[in-house]
Amino acid sequence: MACLGVFVAYLPVTTVAVSLPAIQAALDASTAQLSWVQDAFVLPMAAFILTAGVVGDVHGRKKVFQAGLLFSAAGAAVALAAPSIEVLWAGQALAGLGAAALLPTTLALISHAVPDHRERGKFIGLWATSLLMALAVGPLIAGLVLEHTDWRWIYLLVVPVSLVATVFAARLLTDSRAPHGRRLDWPGQITAAVAITALVYGVIEGGAGSFTDAQVLAALFIAAAGAVAFVLAERRSDSPMLDLALFRSPAFTATTLVAMITFLGLIGFFFLLSLYFGLVQQLDTLQAAWRLFVVTAASIVVGGPVSRLMHRIHARILITAGLLVVSGALLSMTTLDADTSFASIAWRLALLGIGMGGILTPMTATAVASVPQHLAGMAAAGNNAFRQIGGALGPAVLGALLTSRALDTFPAHLADAGISGAGRRTIVETAREGGLGAVAQMNLGARTGQALGAMGDAFLDGLRLCLIVAAALTLLAALVSAVLLRPRTSSAATVKAAAQPVPGTVKVAAQPVPGTVKVAAQPVPGTVKVAAQPVPATAKAAAQPVPGSAPPPAR
Repeated sequence: MACLGVFVAYLPVTTVAVSLPAIQAALDASTAQLSWVQDAFVLPMAAFILTAGVVGDVHGRKKVFQAGLLFSAAGAAVALAAPSIEVLWAGQALAGLGAAALLPTTLALISHAVPDHRERGKFIGLWATSLLMALAVGPLIAGLVLEHTDWRWIYLLVVPVSLVATVFAARLLTDSRAPHGRRLDWPGQITAAVAITALVYGVIEGGAGSFTDAQVLAALFIAAAGAVAFVLAERRSDSPMLDLALFRSPAFTATTLVAMITFLGLIGFFFLLSLYFGLVQQLDTLQAAWRLFVVTAASIVVGGPVSRLMHRIHARILITAGLLVVSGALLSMTTLDADTSFASIAWRLALLGIGMGGILTPMTATAVASVPQHLAGMAAAGNNAFRQIGGALGPAVLGALLTSRALDTFPAHLADAGISGAGRRTIVETAREGGLGAVAQMNLGARTGQALGAMGDAFLDGLRLCLIVAAALTLLAALVSAVLLRPRTSSAATVKAAAQPVPGTVKVAAQPVPGTVKVAAQPVPGTVKVAAQPVPATAKAAAQPVPGSAPPPAR
C-alpha cells in the first residue's frame, strides 16, 4: 500500500510537466500562468508535508494515508474537468495536498510494519522503486494521451487507483501513531507553512522576473522571518512539529542536506532537459518521454541490488559513490548540441540513472532509521519537506540562470546567423518578454531557420552553465555525505536511566553501543543477579539503524 501511495503522489509531477505545451494551447494560458500549473502542486506539498507527518503521528497514519489518497483523487477529478487555467490550479493544489499527506505517512507505515532494519531497507527500496516508476511512466502516459486525445485525460488513471487504494487501505493497513502525550504544534505548523510558502513563492517569482522586485524581496523577507519564528517556536514547544534534536543525529542531518541539495540540482536539470528535447531538438512529447525513461529505467535496475547491499556496505559509501556518478554524468552532458544522436545521449542518461538509483534508497532509509521508531513520521516528513523544497527551488533557480545566460549570448548568435538591425532587435525583445520559446512562435518567413538555430545555440550556452552548477551541487552533496556519514565507534548520544537504585534492587545503567542503546543491569552486593530490562520511555531504543546511520538523538 505504501508503494501504491507514493506512486499516486508522484505520478502528476511528470505527466503534467511534459503536457504543458498542450495545456497552454488548449486553455490559452500565458507563460506566467502556465508556470503556476506545476507550482500550484509544489507549493502546498512543500508547505504542508511537515504538518501531515505530525497529524499522522497524533491521529493515526492510516487515516492520513487515506486522506492523502482522497485528496489526490479529488485533485485529479477537478483537473480532469478543468475549463480554465484557474480551475486547473485548484486541482493541482488539491493533488499537492494529497502528496503532502502520502509521502511522510508511507515511510512511517513501513517503519512501523517492518521493525527489523535489514528487512526495512528492502521495503524502502521497493518504495523508492515505486517513486521512480511514477516518474518513468508519467511522461509515457502523457505522450500516448496527447497523441490520441485531449490533455485532460492524463489525470484519469489517478482517480480510480486512488479510490481503490483507499478501500484496500481500510481493510489491510494496521494503524499506528506516536506514543500518547504528543499533540499538534500550532505555532510550528503556522510558521513552517508561512516560511516554506514564502520562500518557494519568492524564488519562483524571482526566477520568472527579477529578484529585485518588491514582491519578491518581501516574500524572501517573510520567509526568513518565518524560519526564525519557527525555530523559536520549536525550541519552546514541549510537543514540537519538528524536534530540533533530530539534527543532533549526523545521519539525519546529512541525509536531509543531501536530499535538499541533490533534488535542487536534479529536478532543475530535468526541467531544463525536457526543454532541450522540445525547443532545441524539436522532439514531440512521446519521443522526449522515451529519452527521459532511460534515466528512471536505469535507476530502477540499480535500486534493487543497492537495497540488498545496504546492510553490507556503509551508507556513506553508497550515497557518496552515487553522487559522484551523478556529477560525472552531468558534466558529460556539457558537450550536447542540437544534433546529438539518441545513442550519444542515452549512455549519459543511463549513467545519471545509475547514480540516482544508488542514492535514493540508502538516503531515505538512513533518515528514517536514524531516529527512534515513534519519531519515524516526523523524520520522514522533515526529510521529505527539505527534499521538496530543493525540488521546488531547482527549476526556478536553474531556469533563471539559463535564461540570463541565454539572453546574454542570443544577440551574438543571431548576428552569426546573418540576422542584424531592426529584425534582430525585434527577435531579442520578444525573447526577453516571452522567453526563448516565444521565438519559435514568431512568423519570420525565410529567416525562421536561422533564428531557431540561434535560439538553440543560446539555449545550449545556458544549459551548459546549468549543468556545471548542477554538477557542483551534487559534488557538494557528496562532500556532506562523506563528512557527516562517517562510521562512528561510539554512540553520539547516550540514554541514561532515570531510575535511582534502592537497597536490594537492581541498578540499571545505559551503555553506549554503536548504533543502539543497550541497558545493562549492575547487581548490588548480596543480591541476586537479574537480567537487564529496558526502562520504559527512557532507555528503550525502538528504531534500528541501517549501516551508516547515527543513533537516536538525546531527548
